[in-house]
Amino acid sequence: MMYTIRVSDGVDKVIAKWKKSNPNLFKKNKKIYKELLEHPKTGLGHPEALRGGGDITWSRHITAHDRIIYDIYEEVVEVYILEVEGHYNDK
Repeated sequence: MMYTIRVSDGVDKVIAKWKKSNPNLFKKNKKIYKELLEHPKTGLGHPEALRGGGDITWSRHITAHDRIIYDIYEEVVEVYILEVEGHYNDK
C-alpha cells in the first residue's frame, strides 16, 4: 500500500532551503519521505508516536536538532507532514 504525502504551509520552503544550503540534510529527508510512502511507522530516524497524538501523530529524527512531525491517516492512506525543522516548536 502506497501512502500519499501532503505537506503543511512552509514545509516546502524549508526543504528548498536545505536543498541549497545543506545537501546532506536534504538527502536524508528525501530518504525518509520515500519510506513514508510505504511504511510511515518504521524505518530511518527512530519513528515514534507522539504522546497525546494517539496513533496519528508521529515523529522521526532528521538530525539531533531537527525532527519531521507528521500525521498518519490510515482511512485515506495519507501522510500529512506538519513540520520538518526544529524540535517541537523550539524555533
